Amino acid sequence: MNGTEGHGVLCTIQNQNAVIWTSTTKSGIFCILADALMKSEIYSDYVQAHLAPSGYLKFPNDIPRYLEKCRFLPKLNNEIPEGRNTTYKERFSSLQNLVLIMFENDSVLIPKETSWFGYYPDGAFKPIVPTKETKLYTEDWIGLRTLDEAGRVHFVNVSGGHLGISKSDLKKHVVPFLVDEASVKKYSNARVHRLRGTITQNYHRKQVAGSFKDETPSSVKDIFRELDGLEEENDSD
Repeated sequence: MNGTEGHGVLCTIQNQNAVIWTSTTKSGIFCILADALMKSEIYSDYVQAHLAPSGYLKFPNDIPRYLEKCRFLPKLNNEIPEGRNTTYKERFSSLQNLVLIMFENDSVLIPKETSWFGYYPDGAFKPIVPTKETKLYTEDWIGLRTLDEAGRVHFVNVSGGHLGISKSDLKKHVVPFLVDEASVKKYSNARVHRLRGTITQNYHRKQVAGSFKDETPSSVKDIFRELDGLEEENDSD
């Protein structure tokens, strides 16, 4: 992907743009120790170097140390004023579509709105700042506002817990963005004007099956064909 033309689709089923870590769903001595260590010394050189999740944890009550010591997330979010990467912003904003998926009952990402780039204000744990009111958005650090104003950001909210997306939701919210643009248009038109029956189902199946590029792994193709079959079953209900 280059920085001058719109290419690619990014579907985030687990977008950790800013996270408070929780181990409520974890078990075992390692998880307990790692959780305690990260909460007490999250921005120490040792933890940042040895525990990968520490690189994307942002505590709103410790922003100075976060910006100075956190090795991953401040760079990813272009949060450091003197270190902002313009090339990264250009490439991100050149995406054709950005699909941000939030799980309604997510208990791992805190707050769950971080899946949409929402977060807490600096210095406090409430209230949750909506996406379009964050500095990341208003000052367009990574190109999110640019994408959104161009109509290329899709905010999706699904039921379930962390990463618990159903096949029907994958089919509805993700698959249409993974086939080529021409097939998406044909598929959308077909759904608006279609009649129930075998002819319509076969048309849809051919559109999805024929939309893959030659280099698409066979395992990925099989997943989409399975999802395609799922919709056919739903259409026949």
